[in-house]
Amino acid sequence: MKNLHDLRIFCETAQQGSLSACARKMDLSPAVVSASLKRLEADLGVLLFIRSTRNLRLTQKGEQFLRHCTDALAILDEATTQMHSEDAELSGVIQLSAPSDLGRNLLLPWLDEFMALHQKLEIRLQLSDSPADLYSQPVDLALRYGKPKDSGFIAIPIAPDNVPVLCASPSYIEHFGSPKTLQELTQHNCLCHGHNDTLHTRWVFNKDNKNTSIDVTGNRQCKDGDITRKWAIAGKGIARKSHLDIVQDLIQGRLIELDVDGWQGETFPLNLICAERRLLSPAVNAFKIHLQQKVAALLTQLGRNKLTTKA
Repeated sequence: MKNLHDLRIFCETAQQGSLSACARKMDLSPAVVSASLKRLEADLGVLLFIRSTRNLRLTQKGEQFLRHCTDALAILDEATTQMHSEDAELSGVIQLSAPSDLGRNLLLPWLDEFMALHQKLEIRLQLSDSPADLYSQPVDLALRYGKPKDSGFIAIPIAPDNVPVLCASPSYIEHFGSPKTLQELTQHNCLCHGHNDTLHTRWVFNKDNKNTSIDVTGNRQCKDGDITRKWAIAGKGIARKSHLDIVQDLIQGRLIELDVDGWQGETFPLNLICAERRLLSPAVNAFKIHLQQKVAALLTQLGRNKLTTKA
């Protein structure tokens, strides 16, 4: 089968229900349509249509082939569109929601780089630790930690292996020491963070596929993750933060990751969320790749820094 045009004529004839209607729709003569269908049937070695002077209907083989043919042409059309989209200059508006800490300290410079590459794009950014409602608010995309609560959402992994970690500043550790067990956390000033009406004072940990939790207390609580991070850097207590949020602080030595007898937080993936697949425009796809590359580079830098420190 060599002629894609024959396939398109076949699909259009099946949709229109007659040779003449297909010919009018595709601006061809009925003779050209008829010759195309005969050529396709000869190529396949099967009869696709049963014809009469007034009627035209698909055979069983024709119906089967139509399903496959329609899918194949759709895939080819999408691939062609993507190829042209990659060559075209990206434009449009990206309406994005992101967590406070991630947004201010990592996302803002990443967005500046992305928009410098694609100057016809517009960004409308909303920063909040309270999840945006993708149905009622003017937001198309959201960067969110954890698994989506709505199974109908499309979740694109940005940092799939991210976890929450315990951290404190060098000054805090110098004055108060570092907890060696989870129970010792109850003797430390823990900086609790939350959103909406929830404040996370019960911290969950995992070790050897076993979960446990500990209730913590502290004299500072906030529903803004960036403030919690800044308190930790200032030596005000121990924080439980997304690993990704504090990578730069770990690299620069402003915070130290605490190892409490091998207990770790459960996986806390960062995903790019949208409500409908049609929102995955070429601009969004390019933005997704940009984010994935920036996260990978940052984590690689942290890994190299750890090796250098050990050496």
